[in-house]
Amino acid sequence: MIMTEDVMTTEKKPYIVCFGEVLWDIFPEGSRAGGAPFNVAYNVHKMGIDVKMLSKTGKDELGEKLTDKIKSWGITTDFIQVDKVHPTSTVIAKIDEHNEASYEIVENVAWDFIDFLPEHQDLVANAEAFIFGSLSARNEKTRETLLQLLELAKLKIFDVNFRPPFIDFEFIKILLNKADIVKMNKAEMKQILEFIGEEYKSEEESVSFIQKKFKVNEIILTKGSKGAGYFVGSQNYSFPAVPITIADTVGSGDAFLAGFISKRIQNQEPEEIIKEGIALGAFITSKSGACPDYRYSEFKNFKDSKF
Repeated sequence: MIMTEDVMTTEKKPYIVCFGEVLWDIFPEGSRAGGAPFNVAYNVHKMGIDVKMLSKTGKDELGEKLTDKIKSWGITTDFIQVDKVHPTSTVIAKIDEHNEASYEIVENVAWDFIDFLPEHQDLVANAEAFIFGSLSARNEKTRETLLQLLELAKLKIFDVNFRPPFIDFEFIKILLNKADIVKMNKAEMKQILEFIGEEYKSEEESVSFIQKKFKVNEIILTKGSKGAGYFVGSQNYSFPAVPITIADTVGSGDAFLAGFISKRIQNQEPEEIIKEGIALGAFITSKSGACPDYRYSEFKNFKDSKF
């Protein structure tokens, strides 16, 4: 009798890559791990999706604490580089009387110097989506790395995320031209229009202009308490915000994007995609900080109670 051995095939779990800043947000009451792309990564992970964070910390105590914190949340730090020269990033965050946050972002920190490495080729090429923002590209080194990675990614999601004074509109134009999906708020959309000499008329006309100008088919327009719009080609899917008690607005847009991505990479219907974004954005806004401790079941109960 000839014995045959069953060959087991294991399908790799789908994952996304978030690129850019990881840092400590310094609040009056203490420090919290943050950075827009990391906030997205944290909440995507909470949605049960594998995520790789591509960034850089300093070879210092703050860097060790940050990577330990990220590991404790079950997110790999394999692609977070360590810089022996530049420090781990810190941001001084202030919350005003309306629970809105403002930030003082320290320059020449580790994530300003992210290197392109050979292992990034397969990492980014095989990812379901590659998420990036404009802040991380404020320095030439990380900017060069980002441009190389964008040539590899199959679904490029650009979170505009303007943080004055780090706004280079000429480079923003390059990123818009490379993106498949763009997320921005209404103020950021108006700034982009102003820069390219286009007058704001209506949401629909302005989004349509940007879609055609930069050849980007999908645009997410977040509007805070007024909900969000998801524009796919000539179709517009709008959803109102859900009523909540606001703890603070830190990371609410990042949470929205995480919810959006979790359904978008599963090719769900547009209504379901934006609904998940609205729900997760609201859920995080009802809690303190961008990366609060919660279970998926807690979020699902919240969502079920709102829709």
